[in-house]
Amino acid sequence: MKIDGSEENISFRAAIDQFLKDRLQSKLDKLSPDDPKRQELIAEHQRDIWLKSAARRVKQIQAVTHSLKAIHSDARGTNFYVEPSTLPALNVLGSHALGSRFAVDVVGNAAALDVYKLLKLKAGGRNLLEALIASDANALQALSDDPTEAQSLSDALISLTAPRAGVASSHAHAKQMYWLTGDDANDDTQYHLFAPLYPTSLVQPVYDDIQETRFGEPNKAARQARRDGLAHDGECREYRDLAVQKLGGTQPQNVSQLTSERRGVNYLLSSSPPAVWRSQRNYLPVNAESIFDRSFEARPDVRVAIRSLLNLMTSSRPNNKDTRERAKDLRNIIFDELVIYAGELSFQPAGWTREPSFKDLAEEEQLWLDPRRAELPDEAEFASRWQHVDWPAQVARRFGNWLNDQIIRALPTVGSNESRVWVNELLSEDSTWTQQLRRLRDQFDAPNYIPFRKTHDELIARRGHV
Repeated sequence: MKIDGSEENISFRAAIDQFLKDRLQSKLDKLSPDDPKRQELIAEHQRDIWLKSAARRVKQIQAVTHSLKAIHSDARGTNFYVEPSTLPALNVLGSHALGSRFAVDVVGNAAALDVYKLLKLKAGGRNLLEALIASDANALQALSDDPTEAQSLSDALISLTAPRAGVASSHAHAKQMYWLTGDDANDDTQYHLFAPLYPTSLVQPVYDDIQETRFGEPNKAARQARRDGLAHDGECREYRDLAVQKLGGTQPQNVSQLTSERRGVNYLLSSSPPAVWRSQRNYLPVNAESIFDRSFEARPDVRVAIRSLLNLMTSSRPNNKDTRERAKDLRNIIFDELVIYAGELSFQPAGWTREPSFKDLAEEEQLWLDPRRAELPDEAEFASRWQHVDWPAQVARRFGNWLNDQIIRALPTVGSNESRVWVNELLSEDSTWTQQLRRLRDQFDAPNYIPFRKTHDELIARRGHV
């Protein structure tokens, strides 16, 4: 094969040179200037020597799309590298949906993963492994100026994707399932034994999408707009009832390379049936005197936060700063859900609380959850009450009583003092709920002052409790 010089070749060669330089420097930085190991490391990181070592060590690792150790860290058996485009097309989501662009994972000796990092180096829009598999002349010359040696190194490196020698095998720690293929369940010969593997190449894009949904700036902006009740051009996405499984314990790199990059995080989606998902999208307080009767408590994040708060308050953990901060964080989650709830209901038509299904809803909650009703031409009285009356304090009092009721079930000693704490935190200047109210008052050109602090104290004085 004729190998010519080109800018593409220089890019791959430069990428390899920089990779080796960085690896060497990171090791030298840990040594003193007179350490005799320095010269040994410098010699090991010369291009020809390091690439030959990589070609030998690549046998210790394997590129896979479906792995075994994620099922059980002590499992020993066969892993598979199967390009998704070669899988049968099905009408369900699976690895076949990845097509030709997919994340390759690596399993095996974690000490040899530097070889895979070499093969991930990119130039000209694809990585070195892809280029070598395609017999790219520039990638070959980046390995060696000698065509024969370059091809030998390439053959060794791309063996990363080849099946390992021996018969496919499973393990006692792996998942296994007998599937009846005939009509006689008593006939052992009429079963196939399935050994499901972990679809690591499919898990990676799912992880990436969930991470972007949870922490990406576009979705954060959409969530903030929803909380504020403001129009927004983008979509607001969420994964409800998400669970996190940790793979590999403190050593996720022993499971696989991608598992290590995900810090062992494996997201588990909710398996609730569609009817449950649809019901979770509607939290309107139908035929209720208060959202705290049913609809607010039914929100999944509220249920989880309440359960966690109860577990914390009934545990034997010391009442120190960390415990108090954790309890405050959980209460802030509940406050945030109040903000999100109001933001979601702000997309209802103005005046929705006038419908017969909501006639029993407390007036202060109508004022809070249906603020655009104040803009309707026949709602001057509603608008006046919205601007000047003490409904925020009344809503906060309802909230405090509701939260107390949740906690009293597990801690009967909780009383009015604790309820006052919940209310004061909700009404504090830096709470997300108070900030949302101020933004609403700015939006509707109402006086920025909200007299809930004075009103709350007066309520306590008049009633003797919250």
